[in-house]
Amino acid sequence: MAEPLYLKDSYLKEFEATVIDVREFEGNILIVLDRTAFYPIGGGQPFDTGRIINEKGEEYIVKEVYKYKGEIFHVVDREGLRVGDKVKGIINWDRRYRLMRMHTAAHLISALMGNEEGVLITGNQLGVEKSRIDFNLETLDREKIKDYVEKANKLVEEGREVRTYFLPREEALKIPTISRLAKGLPGDLKEIRIVEIEGIDKQADGGTHVKNIKEIGRIELLKIENKGRNNRRLYFTLTE
Repeated sequence: MAEPLYLKDSYLKEFEATVIDVREFEGNILIVLDRTAFYPIGGGQPFDTGRIINEKGEEYIVKEVYKYKGEIFHVVDREGLRVGDKVKGIINWDRRYRLMRMHTAAHLISALMGNEEGVLITGNQLGVEKSRIDFNLETLDREKIKDYVEKANKLVEEGREVRTYFLPREEALKIPTISRLAKGLPGDLKEIRIVEIEGIDKQADGGTHVKNIKEIGRIELLKIENKGRNNRRLYFTLTE
């Protein structure tokens, strides 16, 4: 299986790797590397895009990245890469960094609401332009939700460090906020990756994040929707 470099360093923009498998599926060329910094779609976070360059300087556009049965597949725009090729991967950094900021912003908002209201996340989808979070909130109080976003912005102005690290499952499960998800954690993880916002939140997460919430910029609330019984949806974007 590929070594997932993005789990240890979200700021890694370039990396070197070896092609270990090449496949064709439904007209797409799929590349498997022995290590990768490209994030595969999952957990509400979109996949990374970018380029793979071989030793001849030939470029292959990475259009999509996904994980299937433990393998990370890079969908590239054309044929040419071969097993054994030494390559350089280059992340589309502007896209990645924007999604990192969005992801940490979502954690911050969810933590504030979870800590005070006890709500859990029932769905989420990060985007470059806007993101959404769904909560199992019984009563829709628009003013209260606006207040949470403003509290988040004040914390962003102050700044708090964001740390990622791994804990054995038994130790991680002792953290009261280990899962902000209504569906809970997968039962097959022996080690759990923790994303911690200093003094605010500790939760399991496999996505990419900024190192300090100051990097988020200003969070702008776009829309609040009632999505049925005990389910509320919040849309937000980043303006700085």
